[in-house]
Amino acid sequence: MLENTPWSSPIFIFLAFGLYSVVHSLLAALKTKDLAAALFGENATDRYYRLFFNIFGVISLLPVFAMVALLPDQALYNIGTPWNLLMLAIQGLGGLFAVAAVLHTGPFAFLGLSQPIVGKENREAKLNTGGIYAWVRHPIYTGGMVFLWFSPVMTFNIFAFNLGITLYFIIGAWFEERKLLHFFGQEYEDYMQKTPMIIPWVGWK
Repeated sequence: MLENTPWSSPIFIFLAFGLYSVVHSLLAALKTKDLAAALFGENATDRYYRLFFNIFGVISLLPVFAMVALLPDQALYNIGTPWNLLMLAIQGLGGLFAVAAVLHTGPFAFLGLSQPIVGKENREAKLNTGGIYAWVRHPIYTGGMVFLWFSPVMTFNIFAFNLGITLYFIIGAWFEERKLLHFFGQEYEDYMQKTPMIIPWVGWK
């Protein structure tokens, strides 16, 4: 029976994260934002959609976190000293890399806090290709994946969550690039040709 296997909890977690990813991707789609503009007005959508998207994303992810913490779990590995210190250092660098990307983008715009004031986030945005974005096109995803996978402690539940979010990062980056090509056209096409997608110095377009 599924409930008696060590993979039962991870399967439920992976499926739950898959459902979260589908909903999150639908909300991120241009057609969904266009529908919101038709229902609530273009000005209101430009100003508040990003903030709503982020708040909903955090709240809807909480049940998945609860599943990781509360469902039956087993250890996969627990790396001891001194190698755990090395992994923690790499993990910390990954976290700093992601934070640096957010700061470079603009934390208030990233969180959706500046749009209620300035509005028109997509129509007046400029393509960001400098600084940390000259290394990879999606540094937040890069740093996030390093942070997730270099933990010296791994369980079945955490593995399922990490796998789900990694797949979501990769698939989400592909869909995000379709939107960026829509907004920036040839400028983003040129950026794609000279800058790796997620892994620095690796020519994965």
